[in-house]
Amino acid sequence: MGQLLVGKVDDDLIRRLKQRAATAGRSVEAEHRALLEAALRPGAADVAEHARELRARTRGRKTTNSAELIRADRDRDHSEVEEDARS
Repeated sequence: MGQLLVGKVDDDLIRRLKQRAATAGRSVEAEHRALLEAALRPGAADVAEHARELRARTRGRKTTNSAELIRADRDRDHSEVEEDARS
């Protein structure tokens, strides 16, 4: 895994990072990492674009209602339990 060294950081920013880390119960390094991850995580716009691409790629495919599949599995499992109870 790589390392990142950030120079010329304002003293007040460092102080606030330390406070934030202490509040979260993390080291300053762990807090810095968490902030970077949160800032660079794909945002809603990225997710929406990915959803549009997925819909475009799957357009026209036959789909099955997932609620119907879950109901069928539940009914099948329930009927097996009833059969076992009768035995």
